[in-house]
Amino acid sequence: MRDTREYIIDEAYKLFLNHSYEGVSISMISDAIGLTKGALYHHFRNKEELYRAVIDKHLPISNVVVDVANVSLEEYTRLCIEHTLKILKAIFGKEEQFIPVNYLSLIADSFRHYKGFAESKSHIIDEAVKNVEVIIMNAIKRGEIRSDINVKVVANQYFSLSIGLAGDLIRTNSVKSAMKSMENGLNQLYYLLKK
Repeated sequence: MRDTREYIIDEAYKLFLNHSYEGVSISMISDAIGLTKGALYHHFRNKEELYRAVIDKHLPISNVVVDVANVSLEEYTRLCIEHTLKILKAIFGKEEQFIPVNYLSLIADSFRHYKGFAESKSHIIDEAVKNVEVIIMNAIKRGEIRSDINVKVVANQYFSLSIGLAGDLIRTNSVKSAMKSMENGLNQLYYLLKK
């Protein structure tokens, strides 16, 4: 039964990704997976519940887990890059060809059709920025970086460089290129903070 549920989630993911939430009906999902609507409803109460399961499985957005009090800013920068690459690999898998705007649309649909999604992701963002503020303040105390900076602005820059990845994905249609751009931006920011 668990395998059937996972199969439904994976096939529905492809449909939601390529046709949007509004463009996919229960009939369409049923036809694509070769199960009756009744069998589909045995696993999910409705389209909304199935959509939540799809997003929970296929959009694993999370923060970098670090010892905020002790990690250096340089190490945190490296870990951010590694963590982002891990998330992108989980989202895009091994697909050589993908349409980044479909993924962005899937995320946008999640804000509209997944109750609590916006709040949970806002919490992740707020937590990430607060953690970076602590890491930056500690880096200043340890003499790792300059002290004449606005900690809140720099913390937001760290987050903004990660979000800029979405624009690079659309522009280049390449995870590798987008990751290189993010890595260059974060490393340049760190270099400027050290001067």
